[in-house]
Amino acid sequence: MRKERSWKELLAVSAGVTAFALLLEVRRELQSFIVRRYRIKLPYRTEGGEAVKLVFLSDLHGKQYGEGNRELLAAIAEERPDYILIGGDLLTRKQEETDRTAVSLLRELVKLCPVYLANGNHEQKMRVNPEEYGSRYEKYIREAERLGVHVLENKTEHCDMKGIPAAVSGLEIPLGCYAHFRTRELQLSDIREKLGQSRKGCFQILLAHSPVYFDTYVKWGADLTLSGHLHGGIIGIPRLGGLITPQAELFPRYSGGVYRKGKGTGIVSRGLGTHTVNVRLFNPAELAVVTLQPGRG
Repeated sequence: MRKERSWKELLAVSAGVTAFALLLEVRRELQSFIVRRYRIKLPYRTEGGEAVKLVFLSDLHGKQYGEGNRELLAAIAEERPDYILIGGDLLTRKQEETDRTAVSLLRELVKLCPVYLANGNHEQKMRVNPEEYGSRYEKYIREAERLGVHVLENKTEHCDMKGIPAAVSGLEIPLGCYAHFRTRELQLSDIREKLGQSRKGCFQILLAHSPVYFDTYVKWGADLTLSGHLHGGIIGIPRLGGLITPQAELFPRYSGGVYRKGKGTGIVSRGLGTHTVNVRLFNPAELAVVTLQPGRG
């Protein structure tokens, strides 16, 4: 009897220690972020073959790393980016105080380099439902534009990235694509209705908040798609990726990292913040840095 009880006690202690260790790891991951770097070789040739560095942020949801996000801003400045691209959900639609955090961050980012901003599902829902959210979205976007941010609300802008002809597009997909349990399919016509045709003869970058439709983005003509939304699947499972999406889908195909299909590349950020489910486990928040390396002329 004593021997049986000792085994049960040992198992109980082991389970308690494991649970405590996991809680500590969740706490650590909620308070820190990593910098994850990617390099993409381009077919374009420029004199000297000078690289272009992009910093990509997504899903901050009002999170602050240090007062005024000083830790995040320091990490971005250290990368010395040529462009900062934001894939949406800087704020959280049900937390009005996150609007100020988002604007405060944008105010500092524009001091570093040009900033391009697309909407996530939170901003999009605020935009299309003013009866619920009032003028919050309008005020947020007006302030972003006043600061000099390039706001890409279903819009494309052309730019010369150190000699690389580029187009940067920000896409809002239909809100039904964010529904729980039964999401609608995204059609190629949905993208063309919002953005028209992809830009030919240049490097087409697409900021599309949800990575779920990566194949369709490539069909549209995106050379590089930058996405987020899935928060890395909340819990990271070795060899399987993320566990679950905000739409309650298990083991999402595009939970985080780099993906390729044909001539298209997709980079999915695991995001910088959380909302609703305030958990990260084996799934650190991340700042994505993408270096575009052209050929030499």
